[in-house]
This record gives sequence, C-alpha cells and structure tokens, in this order.
Amino acid sequence: MKIDILTLFPEMFEGPFDYSIVSRAKEKNLIEINLHQLRGWSKEKHQQIDDRPFGGGEGMVLMPKPLFEAIKDLKKSNKSAKVILLSAKGKTLNQEMIKKLSTERGLILVCGHYEGVDERIIEMLVDEEISIGNYVLTGGEIPAMVLTDAIARLIPGVLVKENATKNESFSLKDEADKPLLEYPQYTRPADFIGKKVPSILLSGNHEEIRKWRMQKAKELTSRK
Repeated sequence: MKIDILTLFPEMFEGPFDYSIVSRAKEKNLIEINLHQLRGWSKEKHQQIDDRPFGGGEGMVLMPKPLFEAIKDLKKSNKSAKVILLSAKGKTLNQEMIKKLSTERGLILVCGHYEGVDERIIEMLVDEEISIGNYVLTGGEIPAMVLTDAIARLIPGVLVKENATKNESFSLKDEADKPLLEYPQYTRPADFIGKKVPSILLSGNHEEIRKWRMQKAKELTSRK
C-alpha cells in the first residue's frame, strides 16, 4: 500500500507515523507513506497557494492550479491511487469504509485547509471526500493521520496475530451480521481493590465465555 499525503504542514506527521503500528508497517515495507508540501507546486510569488473566495466571505480558499499539478504529478508514480479529500463536508468515516480503502493499491490524501478547496478540483480529481466526524478541525492533517492509522492495522502482516481485528469494535458481529462494540476486557489481578473479575472468565469454559462476551457486547452496543 502506497499513501501519498499532500499537505501544507508535513512536519505535523513526524511523531504519529514514527511509533507503534504505523511505524511497524513501514519497517516491514507493508506500507509506504510519502509526505508532500503543496507549496512546492505553486508558481506564485512567495509560493502562495490560497486566495479570497469569489462572491465574498470569510477566510481563504486553496487555489486550483497547485492542487491540480500536485495530484497529476503524484498520479504518475501512483497510477491506480484513489484521491481522497479530508473535509468536514465528506462522508463520515466508519470501519466498513476503512476495510474497503485498505484493499486499495494506493491512496492520495489531500489535506484541506482554510475555508476549503476550489470546487473544480473536487469535481475533476477527487474520488471521495471523507470526514472523521461532525465537527470542524483546523485542517485535514489530523484526519489524514487517523485514516492512515486505521488502514495500516488492517493490512495483512502488520498485526502480529492473524484475525487480530476480528473481535474488535465494529468488526465483531451479532447473529444478524450487525456490528457490535467490543465486550469488556480484564487482566490480572483477579481482585483489584475489591473489584473482582467476572467469575465466568476464570472458569476455563471457552463456550460459556464466548456466550458471555457476545451478550455483554450486545448490551454495551445497545446502551451506547
């Protein structure tokens, strides 16, 4: 999986991608992440990449030409890549979308900024707009980190154990194949300041434990 990230602030990614699962995926060469400074495609004075919106209004809008040139150039070395714009106006990200995107051969993530992106770029070059929630962030960098992290852990070989994600929230399913939140988890000690681990988990009866976990997952999903 090759992911190209187009951003005004590549420095923001240095920490999140250098640790834990994403770092492991990079070390195993299972994922390639390239950060690209959008200003590098600007031909304007002082590498300007934004301008005032036609029709008036607050803020600035990312100009079409730098984005157009950048995406076209990135497509040359990542021909099958799907272009994703991280935007508050996009579809809300969920686990099913993550699963689908994790099967792509490549992605180009465009981090929106300011008041947004010139609509013509969206119409011409963007395959999908994605939001990570119904709120507004300063830019698309944090959503790009979220998307990359969620995708990386689904790539075969990244996690140590096979089917490690099978019983996680949203991957766990009930009898009707509807997604559930993960059941409660406990570890040692069995008695912590008077709070005891449910006795069923100490029984060694794997079938009864499975039933208990499924019931608790259903209760948790219904409550939350």
